[in-house]
Amino acid sequence: MILYCYIIQNMSSLIKLNEECLNNCIHDTSKLIEKKSKLVRTGKVRDVYETEDSKFILIASDRISAFDRHLTTIPYKGIVLHKVSKWWFNKTKHLVPNHVIDDGDDRIMKVKKCTVFPIEFVMRSYLTGSTDTSIWKNYEKGCRYYCGHNLPDNMIKNQKLPNILLTPTTKDEHDELISEKVIIEDKIMTLKQWETCKTYAYSLFQYGQELALKNGLILVDTKYEFGMDEDGKIILVDELHTPDSSRYWFNNSYDERMLEGEEPESIDKEIIRKWIKKTYKNPYDLSMDINIPNDLRLNLSQKYLQLYNLITNEHIQQN
Repeated sequence: MILYCYIIQNMSSLIKLNEECLNNCIHDTSKLIEKKSKLVRTGKVRDVYETEDSKFILIASDRISAFDRHLTTIPYKGIVLHKVSKWWFNKTKHLVPNHVIDDGDDRIMKVKKCTVFPIEFVMRSYLTGSTDTSIWKNYEKGCRYYCGHNLPDNMIKNQKLPNILLTPTTKDEHDELISEKVIIEDKIMTLKQWETCKTYAYSLFQYGQELALKNGLILVDTKYEFGMDEDGKIILVDELHTPDSSRYWFNNSYDERMLEGEEPESIDKEIIRKWIKKTYKNPYDLSMDINIPNDLRLNLSQKYLQLYNLITNEHIQQN
C-alpha cells in the first residue's frame, strides 16, 4: 500500500497526515453530541441539533461536497472550519452581529435560534470560478450582465473586477443565480432586510480582504448567510471566511502567474473542484460516482491546516 504523508510544522509538535488520518475522519456527528439533543437538520458539512434548553448547536463534520453532491471526508477539515469561523466571528462582531453563543469546542458551536433567509450573499472581486453559477463560466459563455451587474468586455480569467460585486444565489438543492430585483419582487426578502444584509455583506468582505492581505492572502470571493433571531434582529449565521465558503489565493505569486498565463496559487477546496472537472465529463450527473484519491484528500487537508495558520497565526494540535 502506498503511504502518502504530509508533515505540518505545528509549534512544538508535528501533525503527520497519512492514510491513517483518513480512517479517523468524522462523518457522523451524532457521536459527538449528547443523546438528549435532537437532530434538526443535516447539512452538507454541518449538522444542526437542538438542546434541552432550546438552543441550537452546529457541529462541523469532515465531510466535503462540491457540484451539489457529497464527495468524501478530509482529515481535520471540520476542526479547521470551526476554528477559522470562530476567529473571524470574533474579529468581525464589531461590524455585524452573529449567531455565536459559545464556541469553546473544536467542532461544536452553540448558536442562537433564527430563521435563515433562503439567499446566499456571494461576494466576488475576481473573474474566476469553475461551477455553473460562477462568474467566469458565465462570462466565458458571453454573459455581460450578471446578477444585475454589467461586466466589461475583454477581461481574462482570474482578472480583478473593477468593483466588488454582490451576486446572490438561492439556497436550494441546486443553487441558482438570482437578482436583487427578483428577491424583492417575489417577496423573498423585504427591501429593508435586503439592504441591511447587503450593507453587512460589503462591510464583512472589505474587512476580510484587508485582514487576509496583511497575512499574504487574497480573499477572492466568499458567501454569507443571514437570518433573523427570535427578537427580529438580523444576524450573520453559518460560517465565515472558511476555505469551504471562500476562495483564497497567495498574493505574492498572483501577478507573476497572471503574466505567465497560469492559475493563481490557491489554498482552498478549489483544487478538488479543478481535479473533478478535469477527470469527469459532467460532475453534476448524480448517476455517476466520483471517487477522490487519498493523496488529494491529504493534500487538501494540508492546505486547510496551512490556511488556518496563515489567517490566525495559530496552530491545530495533533489529534
